[in-house]
Amino acid sequence: MLTAANNETLTRVGPGTPMGGLLRRYWMPIAGASEFDANPVRPVRLCGEDLVLYKDLGGRYGLVGRHCPHRRADMSYGYVEDEGIRCSYHGWTYAASGRCIAQPYEDTTNPSARSRHGCDILAYPVRELAGLLWAYLGPAPAPELPIYEPFTWENGFREIVLAEAPCNWLQCQENSIDPVHFEWMHDNWTTRLQGQRGPYAPRHLKLKFEEFDHGLIYKRVREGMDETSDYWTVGRVALWPIGFFLGMHFEWRVPIDDVNTLSIAWFFMRVPKGREPYVQDSIPAWMSPIRDAQGRLITSHVINQDIVGWVGQGTIADRTKENLRSSDVGVGMMRKRFFDDLAAVADGRDPSAIIRDPAAARRVRLPNMMTGYCVDGVALADHDKHPLLKARLQGFRHHYGQPEHIRRAFERAMGIGAH
Repeated sequence: MLTAANNETLTRVGPGTPMGGLLRRYWMPIAGASEFDANPVRPVRLCGEDLVLYKDLGGRYGLVGRHCPHRRADMSYGYVEDEGIRCSYHGWTYAASGRCIAQPYEDTTNPSARSRHGCDILAYPVRELAGLLWAYLGPAPAPELPIYEPFTWENGFREIVLAEAPCNWLQCQENSIDPVHFEWMHDNWTTRLQGQRGPYAPRHLKLKFEEFDHGLIYKRVREGMDETSDYWTVGRVALWPIGFFLGMHFEWRVPIDDVNTLSIAWFFMRVPKGREPYVQDSIPAWMSPIRDAQGRLITSHVINQDIVGWVGQGTIADRTKENLRSSDVGVGMMRKRFFDDLAAVADGRDPSAIIRDPAAARRVRLPNMMTGYCVDGVALADHDKHPLLKARLQGFRHHYGQPEHIRRAFERAMGIGAH
């Protein structure tokens, strides 16, 4: 368990907080780029800061403060220009850097460079990578944005799914280093939700947790497995500091504020052999609902089930009342690493998993038991031989609410369905 003070330290992410200062030193995914094709301006809230994310007419992205420095108008009602975003109240315009580049009345009647002095808007850098928009809210110079190897894979169907969970980010991220929950929250609970009393899923027999440069790894042996299984020799990755990597998809738990979290997941599915080359012009992004018409949390899909586990702990989990056991060794390792990183930042050093070398960031390899399949592919007929691939063809099981047009696009890419 944690003390109340240590729990506060790890969970509070607003400006000026220790954990807020730590997380701001990493690039965080905040949206899907395709979300801005129809509407180029939207309000966002990140780590307790109210901001506006936009795409200007020149195709550049910007992330600026929610309120215009002139008279505090809401910039989410601004409109984009060839460069930057213009306030709809008096027309003041700001570049992606935050620099004020136009003050229409002053520019007409009292043109002076001094007029714009002190009028810049808060701004953070934004970059597009793998169909995601990434923001950096920390001190300069920004570290390199890691290009994880799956982002370079070809011949795959990709999609981005977002959901908002009304709880603190840390209980979401601790889920990433908790292998036993797969047995009960996903396998066995799905059996019960289907009205069956069994048989229950294979039990966990052995666990191991390891640290590496880019986070933590958990490995496991379940009934029917031995130590030659990829689940033991390779494992899965709690990606530092807010991610989770499972071989064919990533998940990130992005703090909106202390009591709300944006879940962002990036999925890849290699097209069957013989359907190459497959080129996806745009990666679709969609929002998954978390509640049904009665207001109950949806339980039918994998990440929706995770959200039940996260939200059920309360808006901020009270870790003074926990009873951790041997299955929770990874949780303790994660918390220790966060405290070590907080100490590093306080000492003026980079926290762990920060990359400063552009060459090192260009292709970041992660432990992955699915690399061979994702790179080389298999014939469509062989998908039934792999439980993960078979399930993926049968339906999108990770998030509830996949739009029909995205499912149809997936089926066309895979060569299945009636289209």
